[in-house]
Amino acid sequence: MAFGPVMIDIESTQLNEQDKILLKNPLVGGLILFARNFESAEQVLELTESIRQVNDKIIIAVDQEGGRVQRFTSGFSKLPALGSLGELYQNDAEQACQFASALGELMALEVQSVGCDISFAPVLDLGHPQSTIIGARAFSTKADEINILAKHYIGGMKAGGMQATGKHFPGHGSIVEDSHLEIPYDHRSFDEIAEDDLTCFKALSSDLGGMMPAHIIYDQVDDKPAGFSSIWLQEILRQQLNFNGVIFSDDLSMEGAAAAGSFTDRADAALSAGCDMILVCNNRDAALQVLQHLKGYKQDEVSKARIEQLAMKEKPSGLKNLKKTEKWQQLSLKLENFEELFK
Repeated sequence: MAFGPVMIDIESTQLNEQDKILLKNPLVGGLILFARNFESAEQVLELTESIRQVNDKIIIAVDQEGGRVQRFTSGFSKLPALGSLGELYQNDAEQACQFASALGELMALEVQSVGCDISFAPVLDLGHPQSTIIGARAFSTKADEINILAKHYIGGMKAGGMQATGKHFPGHGSIVEDSHLEIPYDHRSFDEIAEDDLTCFKALSSDLGGMMPAHIIYDQVDDKPAGFSSIWLQEILRQQLNFNGVIFSDDLSMEGAAAAGSFTDRADAALSAGCDMILVCNNRDAALQVLQHLKGYKQDEVSKARIEQLAMKEKPSGLKNLKKTEKWQQLSLKLENFEELFK
């Protein structure tokens, strides 16, 4: 099977018959797991193995950022919010960078040990307190600190065999509204955004295997949300920032995506704007509509190659017996040392 342009989800901890039919659809190239799909490490490994029995050319993803966004819990390290690294940075920058590398690697190894390919991490937004959705998910409120800490965190992920996905381009942290629940607007000029939020994505674009744009309308730049805007995705991200990785849409079921119209309109708009893979999650009817609508869709060969390159990265050995390895024990001890600092 090919690496199709649609990422879907499933409802339960096991595949049902409809799931299996959809996974065989040549348009489906990805599947994202949520907390509802998780009971234990053993169960989710069985699940990912059953998914690959149906479609062996699929990217399995999860949001395993740490803090309040950690889908896999029992049997996994309790990862701190990225903002705690920024707190430590104020007192000991070198130590914070060391912990950032260790946490990035630990997260990557644990997620892959149960059959996932990528975690949609790290958040590269500014952690301004007015944001209702970002906050401590961000490393810091300061771009220069984010650049340094994220560089080390991404390096840790790569050491663990995983490509990083930066989100939410060109920046969600300066907006009060939550794009899951409404359509946010950012009324700043491009120059203001470029000198602030965008600097993190620019500095780190060459380190990232994936990028996820925000469902925010930056109305001084374009009247479309960034994820549906060829100005943001093609002119700015691809051409100005020279980003060559996979562009993942954020979930098309989010309220912030409603500005693009129906679910089929959203799919068309995201793909036309330059997304390589679109996420249609938490709404099976919407996923069915999109897959039916895109029947016969001719995927761009360059886009297909980007997805394949992300999926085919070599994984480290010993993942299934991860907790018996010296590397995992060293990283777990690092996490314990980090937690001691915040007691």
